[in-house]
Amino acid sequence: MKRLIECVPNFSEGRDAAKVDAIVAAMRAVAGVYVLDREMDADHNRCVITLAGEPEPVAEAALAGIGKAVELIDLTRHSGAHPRIGACDVLPFIPVEGVAIEDCVHLAKKVGAEIWNRYKVPVYFYEAAAQRPDRGNLENIRRGQFEGLRDEAPRNPDRAPDVGGPALHATAGATVVGARKFLVAYNINLNTPDVEIANKIAKAIRFSSGGLRFAKAMGVNLKARGLAQVSINMTDFEQTPLHRVFEMVKREAERYGVMPVGSEIVGLIPKRAIEMTADFYLQLENFSPEQVLENRLAAALAGAPLDAKGKLATLAQPFIDAVAAPTATPGGGSVAAYSAALAAGLGQMVAGLSRKKKAQAQYVDQLSAAVDELRQAAAALAEAIDTDAGSYDAVLAAMKLPKDSAGEQQRREAAIQKATQMAALVPLRVAQAAAEIFERLGQLEAISSPSMSSDLRVGRLMAAAGARGALENVAINLESITDTAFVSKMRSESAAVEARLTQSAKSASSKV
Repeated sequence: MKRLIECVPNFSEGRDAAKVDAIVAAMRAVAGVYVLDREMDADHNRCVITLAGEPEPVAEAALAGIGKAVELIDLTRHSGAHPRIGACDVLPFIPVEGVAIEDCVHLAKKVGAEIWNRYKVPVYFYEAAAQRPDRGNLENIRRGQFEGLRDEAPRNPDRAPDVGGPALHATAGATVVGARKFLVAYNINLNTPDVEIANKIAKAIRFSSGGLRFAKAMGVNLKARGLAQVSINMTDFEQTPLHRVFEMVKREAERYGVMPVGSEIVGLIPKRAIEMTADFYLQLENFSPEQVLENRLAAALAGAPLDAKGKLATLAQPFIDAVAAPTATPGGGSVAAYSAALAAGLGQMVAGLSRKKKAQAQYVDQLSAAVDELRQAAAALAEAIDTDAGSYDAVLAAMKLPKDSAGEQQRREAAIQKATQMAALVPLRVAQAAAEIFERLGQLEAISSPSMSSDLRVGRLMAAAGARGALENVAINLESITDTAFVSKMRSESAAVEARLTQSAKSASSKV
């Protein structure tokens, strides 16, 4: 599986193209990194660069860019509309594929330490990487900006950096490093130079002051254009979509006799966000992303099957065909992992839809946490489908080893035993994960929409089937293992899974 992340460093330079070119060149010099986008804004005096690739090269490219920024950017001579505390002001890592948010947190901590080691620029951690609750929000760290933090950090332990310091770098300040989900930077310009109006609108729409759940906002003075701007960070565009933000800004602006005269995306945006906005404004009936030409073409090029009407066929069919084929793998262990992964998927669906409903508003945070947990569980179980097949293939390969001499027989038997132990361990881990999903879906019933209770029950049935199916694979492999201590431990752990399922099922029945 590919491991891809995105990194979006924000540098405090938006007017000197030569300096930005030099920073980008330093990052491009790292092999395996793609510079997808660069945005410069003279009013903000800030640039946003978008990198993507495997985690380690992207981290090294970010460090190279920071090193060049430390050389070229002097915050003592810097001014702009956007708040900042560093030459490289913010450095977030975002999981894209085959990477969890926890992996990005680990990478952020590693890069933060390296920024201090290489450049003596102190570091604060934010969002998922925050080491203190109050530093989860970037605005708390950046309060007072470079000038205020430069004076306060050395004498106030509460404002000292997480790594390095306590004094800031004389010209490069400090860098805020973190891990987060995909963020859409969306700015809406108003037909007024009055930044106080923009600030009032920002206060009305941002979550911290009672506005939209996944929106952060502030007013900005675009002096060069004679306009005020509502600058917005959207931390979950699916829950708080672009069109909802735009319509709310438009409605609030009318209260002050002004109106939007344009908007802009800073950096990149997922295609899904644009599709949702188009669907809203065009009032498309029965719209599906499959109707987008590029989506259908990408699916075709990737080999996704089409049905008789030319629409995307179910992605389950290739797996069903593989199971049905007259080969030993994929077999029961892979099917058990698939069942548990489907259970996690149903849980994600229920939690994701429930958190959109007004009746479940008080449970939004819990439901969002469940979506993340179940997404990670589903991804791990999807990987276990192949791992289980691979573990049994290893047993078959060991059985084919030569056995003509006593030495060869001994080596063959050792290889078989080792492979068979792994073939038992993989389904045990699947069973444990499936039992955890079984419990989690039971917990969701109390906080999710009652209209989807049948989906949760189907999910629990699938999770139980996945767990018990995996335990069957554990048991049959244990019959061939000669290590009695290993067998005893595995049987004990298998019994614990079965007991966990039974207890969770009883608990659910007692609440009915």
